[in-house]
Amino acid sequence: MSHVSANEYLKKILLAPVYEAAVNSDCDLMDRLSSELGNKIYLKREDQQPVKSFKLRGAYNRISQLNQAQLDKGVIAASAGNHAQGMAYAANQKQIHATIVMPETTPDIKVDAVRRFGGEWVEIVQHGTSFDTASAHAQALCQERGLTYIPPFDDVDVIAGQGTIAREMLEQQPDLDTLFIAVGGGGLAAGIAVYVKQLKPEIKIIAVESQESACLQAALHAGEPVTLPSVGIFADGVAVKTIGAETFRLCQQYVDEVITVTNDEICAAIKDIFDDTRVIAEPAGALSVAGIRKYCQEHALSNQHIGGVLCGANINFHTLRYVSERCELGEGKEAVFAVKIPEETGSFKRFCEVLGGINITEFNYRFASADQAYVFVGVKLKRGLLEYAELTHTLAKNGYESVDLSNDELAKLHVRHMVGGKPPTVIQERVFAFEFPEYPGALMHFLETLGDRWDITLFHYRNHGAAAGLVLVGFDLPVSLSGDFAAHLDALGYVYQEHTENVAYQFFLGNH
Repeated sequence: MSHVSANEYLKKILLAPVYEAAVNSDCDLMDRLSSELGNKIYLKREDQQPVKSFKLRGAYNRISQLNQAQLDKGVIAASAGNHAQGMAYAANQKQIHATIVMPETTPDIKVDAVRRFGGEWVEIVQHGTSFDTASAHAQALCQERGLTYIPPFDDVDVIAGQGTIAREMLEQQPDLDTLFIAVGGGGLAAGIAVYVKQLKPEIKIIAVESQESACLQAALHAGEPVTLPSVGIFADGVAVKTIGAETFRLCQQYVDEVITVTNDEICAAIKDIFDDTRVIAEPAGALSVAGIRKYCQEHALSNQHIGGVLCGANINFHTLRYVSERCELGEGKEAVFAVKIPEETGSFKRFCEVLGGINITEFNYRFASADQAYVFVGVKLKRGLLEYAELTHTLAKNGYESVDLSNDELAKLHVRHMVGGKPPTVIQERVFAFEFPEYPGALMHFLETLGDRWDITLFHYRNHGAAAGLVLVGFDLPVSLSGDFAAHLDALGYVYQEHTENVAYQFFLGNH
């Protein structure tokens, strides 16, 4: 990729013909959140685009730079998300042929949206069970058919197209002090930052990444783009393992700071956006608001003019149950913890009396032994962490041993649904979390691949409507079989991680 100066980017952004397809979206004051945080918070509403995402800007601008011969041959892209929809809409507007390669695991709602936006101008090719496989197939088709490949983020004209958001924001809210921008591959942040810093360098640019896919932060630490070993699947719109070379160059130069947010903080931000706009953002689309809440609270900001971008609203409906379950944890309005109570008459009643008038949101109880019971508790907090600190002090004063699980991902995702006590006899149990492509029959395929050799002692699976499934499995594994088992896991090809020493697992389910 040739080096493009900041001045050239400025010119490209100002001349980008994106409004042939995209709209100049609103920049709304978030009244409720502004009042809560003590700052004026403005949200750029890219959910108002025809494809409910900013991606249309970059795709349309890139296609608009092609010559007639390239347009006649057609374009191709690999995407399972918003880039695919932006490409389809742009191709329909330009009336050129577009091939969109999507993994076979892509939810039907996204495939149908691409088909609907593209109409007769789009050919959908579903290939493989991962984005990497689909992308490789798209590159092969690109060479075979002589098509023009339109990348999702690491391209000068795509970056310039996304940068048109900055032009609009400075016109709509010229007195911004700080601007928070979500980062996946970096196209949005790069385009906005390079424009803003040429015109108003005093505006602070803060990039926000998911804690589970912080490729920009990793690249900044290394001084160059690096590939993350894995990325989380919840905020799939920013689940990028390697930031682009050009987007990294621009972010390194023009972004002032990078912060990360957790899944719970993203869920809280989805609720924040809904409360103020009645729009349901997708997880990646809520990243900037998650960053705003976290940064304002950690740095005690007040009386500032702060901007964020709602960059997408293409959420899978079934993801909402996860969001609803986790948003209050992200806001600091709920805590979950484990506690041991004596297994004796009246013990449960006494424990509830110690909790006092606090609102219990979840209570899982199971007989564990003749003298002790283990309880998983969720409580609603009106005064945040201060109230929780008072509660834990009260529990300790009354002789209860408790463990805070509010930040334990395994506890919140799996163990809270499996509080069933420890095995009745001692077994040599080890526990692993697996991730596998989600499609009809995927769970059965996973079990068949796992084989019959290993004794399963624990199993929990929950479908969150995402492109990948998560499962927690326990095995009875004598030490003598550890080597064979490790080799078997490596040969399966699934992403996995051992959690045998996890505190939530040991507390409710382990032998130790």
